[in-house]
Amino acid sequence: MSYVDGFVLAVPKANLEAYRAMATRAGAVWKEFGALAYVECVGDDVPLGVLTSFPRAVQAKDDEVVVFSWIVYASRADRDAINAKVMADPRLKPDAQAMPFDGKRMIYGGFESFVTL
Repeated sequence: MSYVDGFVLAVPKANLEAYRAMATRAGAVWKEFGALAYVECVGDDVPLGVLTSFPRAVQAKDDEVVVFSWIVYASRADRDAINAKVMADPRLKPDAQAMPFDGKRMIYGGFESFVTL
């Protein structure tokens, strides 16, 4: 079964194109190092829930959109090896002032697939 890293974050609408450019660069690097898939999705139907929801989870503001993304790997071992290479790659060194979103509000985690149809 595959392994997936998942992410949910809020991106200011004014920064969406900068985020797309950053994600396109990052996705190319992840794929170069062996990720099977790299997907970034912009919220289109993400209602604000009473207790929980994607917007509440990332404390999205009125001028932000929710982004849901994932990276697929063949296994957890592949994910760990690929992420080590990605994190060491100088093309992706973060510039805190140029980040098009607030990384402190990003939710992420690794998931082992257990149903694939």
